[in-house]
Amino acid sequence: MLVLAATPIGNLQDASMRLRLALESFEFIAAEDTRTLKKLANGLSIKLKAQLFSLHEHNESERIAQLVELATENDLLLVSDAGMPTISDPGFLLVRACAQAGVEVISLPGPSAVVTALAVSGLPTDRFCFEGFLPRKSGERQRVFLALAQEKRTMVFFEAPHRILDALQDAHKVLGDRRASVSRELTKKFEHTERGTLSDLIEWAKSIPKGEMVLVLEGAEDLVYDEKLLGQQALNLVAQGMGLKQASIQVAMQTGASRSVIYEQALLLKA
Repeated sequence: MLVLAATPIGNLQDASMRLRLALESFEFIAAEDTRTLKKLANGLSIKLKAQLFSLHEHNESERIAQLVELATENDLLLVSDAGMPTISDPGFLLVRACAQAGVEVISLPGPSAVVTALAVSGLPTDRFCFEGFLPRKSGERQRVFLALAQEKRTMVFFEAPHRILDALQDAHKVLGDRRASVSRELTKKFEHTERGTLSDLIEWAKSIPKGEMVLVLEGAEDLVYDEKLLGQQALNLVAQGMGLKQASIQVAMQTGASRSVIYEQALLLKA
């Protein structure tokens, strides 16, 4: 059996009783970072007796065969540094391989930065999508936002503190002044969630907030197209080296709006 166990995202008191029992009793544990696991065990006053295996983004492919073989004969516990394994953390390849090999896969649920930030955002929670970490480069981030311009569900992203201001500015440039929230240091002593429009959050982020960030963005309104915004999105692509005609086609494909309207609006804005 392979058991995925969620670990605290900040506050050690969020460790479930099932996690504590698993850490105490399992004989084999795969961890994103074995040093982090040992710190967690020490913080919970647990003495590990398990044989430990590292499983991170750089060695997951090479270690899968060994761990699948182990899980076919034994119970194997999988933990990441924080939160649920496989959710923007290592483990997906192992889960897939175990499932294909007929190994039972279960989870010990627990803390998740995604749903925690969503719950306190003040934005709709009935339907949402998680988009993981935003790209590091501005142009790539803008393309992500452009692809999601007409996404109606609330959107959740991870972002590093030193890039949160740039990410907010890119979101504003592509999506307009939507409602949003940024949660930082979730479950920790200095936990804080800033809510408002993107322009509000841009001003807040100029203070250089610290801590891991979760950005939550309002979805698009039904069938509402801001022609000026669409034209600007096309010009953003032109600024990255794309021809205006092709940029208009791409924006039209992403949004469902008229290609000719986008092209005309881009020309007007350029003029």
